[in-house]
Amino acid sequence: MKKQTEAIISVALIAALLAVLFILERTIPSTSMLFTVLKKGAIYALVAVSMNLLNGFTGLFSLGQAGFMLVGAYTYGVLTIPVDQRPNVYMYYDGGMIQFALHPIAAIIIAGIIAGIFAYLIGLPVLRLKSDYLAIATLGFAEIIRAVFQWDKLGPLTNGSNLLRNYPSYKSVLFYFIAAGVCIALIVMLINSTYGRAFKAIRDDEVAAEAMGINLAHHKRIAFVVSSFFAGISGALLAMYQTSIQASMFKSAMTYEILLIVVIGGIGSITGSCISSFLFIILSEWLLRFLDSELVIGGFKVPLLRSGFRKVVFSIIIMIIVLFFRQGIMGTKEFSVRRIFNRITGRSRKSSEGRNGR
Repeated sequence: MKKQTEAIISVALIAALLAVLFILERTIPSTSMLFTVLKKGAIYALVAVSMNLLNGFTGLFSLGQAGFMLVGAYTYGVLTIPVDQRPNVYMYYDGGMIQFALHPIAAIIIAGIIAGIFAYLIGLPVLRLKSDYLAIATLGFAEIIRAVFQWDKLGPLTNGSNLLRNYPSYKSVLFYFIAAGVCIALIVMLINSTYGRAFKAIRDDEVAAEAMGINLAHHKRIAFVVSSFFAGISGALLAMYQTSIQASMFKSAMTYEILLIVVIGGIGSITGSCISSFLFIILSEWLLRFLDSELVIGGFKVPLLRSGFRKVVFSIIIMIIVLFFRQGIMGTKEFSVRRIFNRITGRSRKSSEGRNGR
């Protein structure tokens, strides 16, 4: 299958997906749970892919994604709150120290840059560590940054432990898909570049990679900063989706959820991270919600159905997936138009050859 044909088919599939989303927005009420799943799924797909860039493609076991998302979310909120709304938001801090507002798109990009700067500074000492020690250090950073952002002394900037709100947001699901899709495409381009091949070499064998002339510290730092940049953007998108921000939202449990998505999808698979993100959100936010409510049928109370039972069932489903898909849903494979086309044409050839043989 020629690359030109493959590219045309890929573009056609993307255009069809966007067209379907456009039609859904015009025919289904905006309050539908479907749009909640699609928006949050797109955001989690981006942050899961950014974590996979580190854990799956570079071999760096980092648990700091929630911290970088927090930085991105706060950066977006602080920079976009309209000036006339700041006295209402920063009511305990005399209207706050920043008295201007940026365009949301510019603020999203700056959110990623600020998260990347934090990652660069944190990475200087932290990236000397390996394996579990790196994970503990980055997890500690995420917890520290959450506490610092709630510090009363930073209240004029972060509003302390109070909510950041009244900033602009986009309600269109198309915006979230396009923003996440562009960022994921950039990550894929990086993985397929010479830098991406260096990342994989470091993951497979650091000693051999260094012997081949790869600067380990430099490439690890690049992977760490780029991953954090896109985690910051996903944090800004999450802030936009939720319409309010509070540091207490970005607990270590959020990082564990992202790591769970990466593992279920397949460590080293971009497609797997995207699929498992939507699967995670669909199950946890939509399909299993009825399990948290008591149900009475014909005067008979269905046992076990109560608040929190959804998490029990969800955990069992995760265990089943892990047992039957040891390397995740996709493993290290990716969705490929060429592979699907070859399988279809290969089967058709075999069937035609079988008929001719008869």
